[in-house]
Amino acid sequence: MIRFLIRAVIFLVTAAVGLLVAGWLVPGVRLEWGGFLVAAIVFAIAQSILSPFVFNIARKYASALLGGIGLVSTFLALLVASLFPGGITIDGATAWILATLVVWIVTALGGWLLPILFLKKRVVTAR
Repeated sequence: MIRFLIRAVIFLVTAAVGLLVAGWLVPGVRLEWGGFLVAAIVFAIAQSILSPFVFNIARKYASALLGGIGLVSTFLALLVASLFPGGITIDGATAWILATLVVWIVTALGGWLLPILFLKKRVVTAR
């Protein structure tokens, strides 16, 4: 149960960092601090729900697209998060593409590196 909670917190933190980096680097992406937490939570929930769904659809109908599942689910999660007012706004096709890439890279790296750091430390202390 603790591992699940650690992974959930890591996923939420990487989503928030990904959105912040996209807001900082990509012209056309605006974050409003009042709704940023809501946008990060909505993005994280949408991403966790959409990833398996998109994977199953692609596996069934377009197996050649399986490598792009993370990008597609990140784009869809950004779309869902942008529907909630006061959080994240993305203007223009270039901003959508770049925001998707930036958030995907940050969440992928964070989702890969942070569990190693946090869970490895927990295993060492348990020994």
